Amino acid sequence: MTQAKATAPDLALAVDAMGGDTGPQAVVDGVAHAVKHGLKARFIFFGDKTKLEPLIAGHSNLSGAEIRHADNVVAMTDKPMHVLRRGRDTSMWAAVTAVAEGDAQAVVSGGNTGALMAVSRKQLGMIEGVERPAVTALWPTPRGRCVVLDVGANVEADEDQLVQFAIMGEAFFRALMNVDKPTVGLLNVGAEDLKGHELIRTAARVLREADPDMAFKGFVEGNDISKGTVDVVVTDGFTGNVALKTAEGAARLLGGWMKETLTGTLNAKLGALMMAPGLRKLKDRIDPSSNNGGVFLGVNGVVVKSHGGADARGVASAVNMAASLAARPFREEVASTVKSVMSRRQRIAEASASETTIKAAAV
Repeated sequence: MTQAKATAPDLALAVDAMGGDTGPQAVVDGVAHAVKHGLKARFIFFGDKTKLEPLIAGHSNLSGAEIRHADNVVAMTDKPMHVLRRGRDTSMWAAVTAVAEGDAQAVVSGGNTGALMAVSRKQLGMIEGVERPAVTALWPTPRGRCVVLDVGANVEADEDQLVQFAIMGEAFFRALMNVDKPTVGLLNVGAEDLKGHELIRTAARVLREADPDMAFKGFVEGNDISKGTVDVVVTDGFTGNVALKTAEGAARLLGGWMKETLTGTLNAKLGALMMAPGLRKLKDRIDPSSNNGGVFLGVNGVVVKSHGGADARGVASAVNMAASLAARPFREEVASTVKSVMSRRQRIAEASASETTIKAAAV
């Protein structure tokens, strides 16, 4: 199903209030937090009406929110195929339906990732020319943030899919960060052109030859992600997910060490008190909640996956991301660029084959 045009003149966001590990309280609090800090949108909450009504009533800035009752919830253990067959009465299905039917311009859910991907593909379809979706992750760097994709949707990806991920990542970063020409790199075991397997070298060659408008910088290594060497880092979902979980683990380890060090003695506590403003700023920069929200690039609609255990600040981050993307036509840009690049690649391949044939005939 392709995405219908929205009928409402203002921005409407569909929120799966029952998705996630912490229940609807954190979801409702997160939306209220986003509104308190300036987000202007209509909200449609999907889930158990008897649970949602008192939670929403507790926030005066959500007085205009709509609740649409859903009898059931997608469990974290549910298999995607089970949800596709039997999950039409769930809050997740109903929230995605709102985008498919044009009642909302974006959906946010902290529920089962595989199920959300399957339901989104089923109801929204794919952007023309894109074979597979990719999940994004925002990564803090000294320059701000970079985007890494894929971080879990595809265990493997061939060269054409990596090229499509690069195109989607570039358009996503431009839309979210207002950067006219984001830099793009392919994650590899080395920065040299001869490093890596043939698949990734082919993807690099295609990007150089068939997408001359992209600011493609070639290969980057794992340490380049946190350095902010490029704005967009492209890889397959297996590698991307391992990198993401490794970074999250390292951040938690560092945070634990800092807390231990700053509370270990009376002098340390006094020093921490004096450094409180700077420490709060540091915490905000490395806190995963500040960068919460993975976007399902490739599906024909704005779908943002919030971390299942996100607190209110984390949910607010995901909601703000959904609102930012809903207002920008980056999906149309992706479709146009993919079509152009793949067509140019085909012409280059045909010209190369023709030249090879001519040389062989001459011999």
